[in-house]
Amino acid sequence: MSRSSDRGQVEPTAALVVLLAVCAAVSTHATVLNGAGYEAERNVAAPTLDRVVDRLAVGGVADPTRRRRAQRAGPTGYRLNVTLAAAGQHWYAGPTAPGPSADTDTAVRTLGIRLAPGRIRPGRVRVEVWA
Repeated sequence: MSRSSDRGQVEPTAALVVLLAVCAAVSTHATVLNGAGYEAERNVAAPTLDRVVDRLAVGGVADPTRRRRAQRAGPTGYRLNVTLAAAGQHWYAGPTAPGPSADTDTAVRTLGIRLAPGRIRPGRVRVEVWA
């Protein structure tokens, strides 16, 4: 007959080995999740730039007179500034961005800008998005 004091007992060395294995598994899992590319905040400027260019460009050329329409392409809950620049000229739409900070996402694209009928120059479209 076995004694009740012998049941459920584990050698201290075996218990330490199991504890070490569990800790190693949890640490490995946390390391893998940390490196999986999850971001606390997402970049909203790149997709916003795509939508802005869709509203600005006609035939692949941005028209500065459409910048107010393009500024309304901003995501809900965010503020948006659209800037076009070409041949030393600048056009803006939207409020002034608060400046470089962790809360401001920026994206830029090179694009032809229509300065006048039949007059197109290389330029850039820049969007700044913040909450």
